[in-house]
Amino acid sequence: MRTNNVMGALATELTRHRRSRLKEMGRVASGLRLGAFGVVVIVIMAVVALAAPWVTPFPPDKADFALLASPPGTSGHLLGSDVQGRDILSRLAYGARVSMLVGVVAVGIAVLVGVPIGLIAGYIGGVLDDVLMRIMDTLYSFPTILLALVIISVLQPGLFNVMVAVGITSIPGYARLVRGSTLLIRESDYVRAAKAIGAPTPRILFFHIWPNVSAPILVQGSLGMAFAVTAEASLSFLGLGVPPPTPTWGGMLRSGFSTIDTTWWLSVFPGFAIFFLVLAFNFIGDALRDVLDPRLSRTLGR
Repeated sequence: MRTNNVMGALATELTRHRRSRLKEMGRVASGLRLGAFGVVVIVIMAVVALAAPWVTPFPPDKADFALLASPPGTSGHLLGSDVQGRDILSRLAYGARVSMLVGVVAVGIAVLVGVPIGLIAGYIGGVLDDVLMRIMDTLYSFPTILLALVIISVLQPGLFNVMVAVGITSIPGYARLVRGSTLLIRESDYVRAAKAIGAPTPRILFFHIWPNVSAPILVQGSLGMAFAVTAEASLSFLGLGVPPPTPTWGGMLRSGFSTIDTTWWLSVFPGFAIFFLVLAFNFIGDALRDVLDPRLSRTLGR
């Protein structure tokens, strides 16, 4: 009787484990499909942004005074025109250039500054670690948009200054993430072996530690792109981003916000563009996390 009970318990546990593995595999497969969808969305937007001079029906700053704030589908304006008679579709395509450029450059600044800070602080430790992390904690304590507003107010609005401001606000997140991973990896056997043979600190940092902390940075970078797009749109909406006449999605939202009840297309279309781009970057980040998370890999028996 006892043997039968044990066998029954084992069978139940195996069934539960099998179901758990199938559930995790299904979740990962679903995440990969969403990640693929995100890649498709970003590729389409990137192609449209790069090919904007050839695929848009009108120049982004061309005003048609005979069709001011015309609804979608009017006289060749597929998505309508704004209060100055400029084509919404054309301005969306050119605005995608600004959003993606801000995302790439801001994340690049955050990675180039934050990653070395995290590596040095986590590996060397001591007083240097305390000083660097207190600086990062001070920056991290400010709300990101508020800190970006302060930086922009000092540097003055402009595309380059927006990229710098968003990049600076993102540095602490990368530094803290890399430092945490470095604290664990510096005690590993291969790092100890590199120290024992007299490898210099820069070589240990960039050839032994950095490759093993890069996976979380890929995830953080994808999510950081989403944040950068949102931050740029927020700054432009508040009038402190890229100044007119350069088309930006946040600026388009700002111009149509006060008349959204009568000219809804002025705000709805740029709002959807921001939504889908941010959603795509988040889908990619989630998919990368599922693929690169070693704990999840062990769960799936990889």
